[in-house]
Amino acid sequence: MALDYRKCAQEILDHIGGSENITSAAHCATRLRLVIADNSKVDKAALEEVDGVKGMFESNGQLQLIIGTGTVNKVYDEFLAITGRTEESKADVKAAAVAHAPLWRRAIKTLGDVFVPILPAIVASGLLMGVVEALGKAIPGFSQSDWYGFLDMIANTALAYLPIIVAVSAARVFGGNIFLGAVIGIVMIHSSLLNGWNVGSPEDINSFFGVTDGVIPIWKLFGNIKIFGYTLLSIRRSGYQGHVIPVIIAVFLMSRIEKWFHKHIPEMLDLFVTPLCTVLITALLTFTIIGPIFAQLESWVLTGAEWMVKNPIGAAAMGALYPWTVVMGLHHMYNIIEAGMLSSVGLNTWMPIASAANFAQFGACLAVGLKATNHKTKAVAVPSSLSAALGITEPAIFGVNMRFFKPFICAMVGGIIGSLFGAVTNIGATAYGVTGIPGYLTINNPLVYTIELAVSGGIAFALTWTLWKEENPQPKGKTVVEDTNPADFKLDPKVIMTANGNEIHQPVEGKIISREQIPDETFASGVLGDGIAVEPTAETVYAPFDGTISTVAESRHAIGITGKDGMELLIHVGVDTVAMNGDGFEPFVREGDEVKAGQKMLSFSKEKIAAAGHPDCVVVLLTNAEDFDDFKVNA
Repeated sequence: MALDYRKCAQEILDHIGGSENITSAAHCATRLRLVIADNSKVDKAALEEVDGVKGMFESNGQLQLIIGTGTVNKVYDEFLAITGRTEESKADVKAAAVAHAPLWRRAIKTLGDVFVPILPAIVASGLLMGVVEALGKAIPGFSQSDWYGFLDMIANTALAYLPIIVAVSAARVFGGNIFLGAVIGIVMIHSSLLNGWNVGSPEDINSFFGVTDGVIPIWKLFGNIKIFGYTLLSIRRSGYQGHVIPVIIAVFLMSRIEKWFHKHIPEMLDLFVTPLCTVLITALLTFTIIGPIFAQLESWVLTGAEWMVKNPIGAAAMGALYPWTVVMGLHHMYNIIEAGMLSSVGLNTWMPIASAANFAQFGACLAVGLKATNHKTKAVAVPSSLSAALGITEPAIFGVNMRFFKPFICAMVGGIIGSLFGAVTNIGATAYGVTGIPGYLTINNPLVYTIELAVSGGIAFALTWTLWKEENPQPKGKTVVEDTNPADFKLDPKVIMTANGNEIHQPVEGKIISREQIPDETFASGVLGDGIAVEPTAETVYAPFDGTISTVAESRHAIGITGKDGMELLIHVGVDTVAMNGDGFEPFVREGDEVKAGQKMLSFSKEKIAAAGHPDCVVVLLTNAEDFDDFKVNA
């Protein structure tokens, strides 16, 4: 019985809370994509029972209903007619989903968008830095060797110049010129400025600037004009090494300023005026407003931390707050507290707090790495956790825990309990600058320190393992097809596409042609997805990966298969073969079946397709390719 498209659209609308509860609506090759204003009004159980809805899941702020190839277009048309909405694209829906998300989630997404591309650099730097520091502490004389100096230079490069890397990535995210972004990053750590990590060190300040009492020199751009006791437009000659938030804010402003100039400056002057004014204005705002605000924040954090660390409750609170100060780039300033403790009482009781917080990030990140099925997530999380165990937590925080957020919160809990334990047992270090495993070289009680690390890391690991769930939605109604006949399995070794590290193999024997060469304008344009086509030399289509059959066309010439990370692949045999009404096609799977890579799914007759006057190329498209940042066609 044919689906009543109007009835399907009306029932969907009824169960999502009506037209007024829709923020955005679009469709892809198989799914109706909706952004809902109030999710509490959605009756998910009723939606699953709507005739025509084959599956449902939520992803990236979207409610996605699996309806099927060809059918979803008709249901969407009826949906628009009923609601009176105009047609929207998938990009419109994605933008609406981001805008509809809570502010904190949008902020986290922005941090993720900035840091994910630069993860290889900071993961490599973090791991090597931890190893080099540990060797320098463990082997007498190594820290004075040429090898140490060379390896230390390589290890700390990415973190020493982190503002530049962050600025370039942030400019890409905010739509600014990445080279202007690089300039802003370089300006913030320019050699004319005091190294931000050394602020508060009198000997460094004295040797470079010739001033006394640890006072940071300033540039007085307008002389000594003062307002409320502050010199107007004065600039502290202090760099922003290790900082993240002020860099991102600066590049965000730069991107807005640049776009404004592009819009208002005549084209013949744009090339000269826009870059000059953009960099100058951004630099002034950064050093006169953004920088001072964060400098004051640093002062407050350090003063508060010194006060809090003196009692167990305060130590527990700092165990929770410490990773947030890493996010803001303030954690390097804690060396001042540690140095003060060593000079006054001879014991650095701050180090166990930092170690508990860092090792909790290790535990949470490791749990993600071991639990994740996504190869890309696992490949980032495991080495990032090792870096965190060595005391370098930026890769774990920015690349994994903050990105997924729940692991970050779980790590905060582990940090709280571990720090409380460290404060109660009164352990401390005889030096500063190292945490985590290298901390064994300076700790006064290794056994208690081991327990502290086990407590903080173990709690964070257990909570993350329990509470964090990988986003890997699968449609409902799956049934496993038992098919153990070896003759019905054939996996082609040729990998034609990859998405999130997942491989898509060639499903049918033959010569591969590009998508643009497909003799059909709709397929060739990419409107239904990206991929390739195969000019077949055989007549059997095999599953290109492990997945679930999401749709089998009524005319039996096309199959949709859903795989890991929500990959949705359309395999369409021939062009315009829907007109053959199934003649010459024999599917061996049905909707909802689970299939294994290489399992026979469909056979077809090249002879009958040719007799009907249709091209027989097999179209293979990933219909939601735009959802994967690293999607790649390998053929």
